[in-house]
This record gives sequence, C-alpha cells and structure tokens, in this order.
Amino acid sequence: MTAGEAGSPASRRRRAIWVALAIAAVVGGDQAAKVLARSRLAGKPTIALFGGIVRFDYAENRGAFLSLGESLPQGVRFALFVLLVGAALAAALLFALRARSLPAAELAALALMAGGGIGNLLDRLAHAGSVVDFVSVGWGPIRTGIFNLADAAITAGALLFLWAALRHGREIPSSSPGS
Repeated sequence: MTAGEAGSPASRRRRAIWVALAIAAVVGGDQAAKVLARSRLAGKPTIALFGGIVRFDYAENRGAFLSLGESLPQGVRFALFVLLVGAALAAALLFALRARSLPAAELAALALMAGGGIGNLLDRLAHAGSVVDFVSVGWGPIRTGIFNLADAAITAGALLFLWAALRHGREIPSSSPGS
C-alpha cells in the first residue's frame, strides 16, 4: 500500500472498523470472563488446573499492576486509574486512527492495549474503583500475580508493539538519559 493509499478516507475507515472490532472483542471477552469470575469464583476455593500451573481465584484489585497504588486515597486512585488512564486511552486511540503509516502489527498492538485498558476502566467505573482479577499461572514457587484477560491483552499488546518496533528497526526509547 502506498503512502497515499494509507491515508485515503477508505483506508482510514477500514482502519477504524478494524480497530473498533479488535477492541470490542477484547472488551467483550474480558467483561464476560469477569462476569463468570464474579458468579463462579467469588467466595469459593481456588480452582487449580494442570497440576496447579493455572489457578483461578477471585480477587478485587483497587490498585494497578500487582496492586500498586492500592493504598492510595480513593480520590488519588480515581485521578490516576480513571481520569489519567482514560485520557491516555483516548490519546492512544486517536493516534492509532490518525497515524497514516503505522504498520499493521503496531496497530494491532495498540488495539490490544486499548481494549485491555478499556476493559479495566469499565470495571473500575462499574465496581467502585476495583478491577476483578481471577487467574494466575506458574510452576512451584514461581507464579505470576493474579490478573485478568484485560491485563493479558495489555501485556500481549506491549510485547507485540516492542517486537514490531524491533522488527522494523525502530529505536526503542531509552528510559534514562545517555543509555
């Protein structure tokens, strides 16, 4: 596809439809899984599968990744996890839809991350600032924190974005000056 075709109205419309469908699939799957977790796991013992490699256990997380920020005051959590995240999601969606030469893998990565972010944002808005988490994986003493499908989509999107950027020879921004 040429640069002119990538920016055409028809191309932008296809992009918007593709992004909307991907986000709807992530959000729909995440919300359906959380409804099941609430109805089948809340107040019940852990369900272990595959010799305990996969565990289903209900938890409500008021923080972010691995409960970071859970002890912050409610107003601060709302500002960070609802307002700031909502603004970041809007900016990411706008970027994904307006960027004319964004490769498909990077667009898919943004859609996964946005879908996961929207799934968790909806949960926070509907459940007094908490997000339902319900699965962990690991072997023996090595386990992940408890997470949900939205978290998995965000992580998959971030890894896909990193892979796509490296594959296309783009420089990954450094986290510290001079490194």
